[in-house]
Amino acid sequence: MKVSREKALTPAKITWNKLKRNKLAVFGAVILSFLILLSVIAPIISPYGRDTVDLLNIESAPTAKHILGTDELGRDIFTRLIYGGQVSLSVGVLATLIQLGIGITLGAIAGYFGGITDKVIMRFVDIIMCFPFMVIAITIASILGPSIWNVMIIIGILGWPKIARIVRAEILSLKEREFIEAAKALGLDSREIILKHIIHNIYAPIIIYGTLGIAQGILSEASLSFLGMGVKQPQPSWGNMLSAAQNMRALQSEWWLWIPPGLLVFLTIISINFLGDGLRDALDPKTKS
Repeated sequence: MKVSREKALTPAKITWNKLKRNKLAVFGAVILSFLILLSVIAPIISPYGRDTVDLLNIESAPTAKHILGTDELGRDIFTRLIYGGQVSLSVGVLATLIQLGIGITLGAIAGYFGGITDKVIMRFVDIIMCFPFMVIAITIASILGPSIWNVMIIIGILGWPKIARIVRAEILSLKEREFIEAAKALGLDSREIILKHIIHNIYAPIIIYGTLGIAQGILSEASLSFLGMGVKQPQPSWGNMLSAAQNMRALQSEWWLWIPPGLLVFLTIISINFLGDGLRDALDPKTKS
């Protein structure tokens, strides 16, 4: 009875059963869901406007009125934290989507067609990966100017080579399989074979990379904003909130300016990594169900 029940489980249910048994992955999913919910309902739960100034409480410590204190302009830290979550999480997600769009397209073309096409694309990938990410990102940001959209584009166009290499490697191992030969014999064109047969069979590494790519995108945005090359004030992000606190007075006696945004960056990154590791194990058919 037990055997027949296990055989009746679909791949999605097997993956879900594996994932929910991973305590760290569940912890990461809960924390991440809470932070996303907090950011989405920011206008509802926020006691103040995003840029509301309280001149009578400039750089004040946490009180009942301002539960996480205020910054150098008297703006409520808690309010700016939850609004900053909208920016940081959006940058991570959209930058990752840009990476996936470019990387999957070029990786699929290189892996499926091979030959000179593969050589040209992969040499281009090698050139981009030779340069240090942060140096190129700062250079491009200084040319384009700091803004949320520029940050998304910069992270997206510099981060796609990794997923391109992953997709190419997966396709090289699949394109000689019998079902691909059968699809060619049926007269399907290359686009249909890639989209309907090949990509469908490599969704697991794409999902895993996408999850971990969001964490990398958030960290990159925080780094660029901390250096003044990312999201511009007064629009808050966790990175530029940390940047505003980079003075000795704030570090020594105004902990509420830098610990909360730093803690949220840490929690978000560690939660996404826990979830990504859980997805990797859950989607691996070699692991026990």
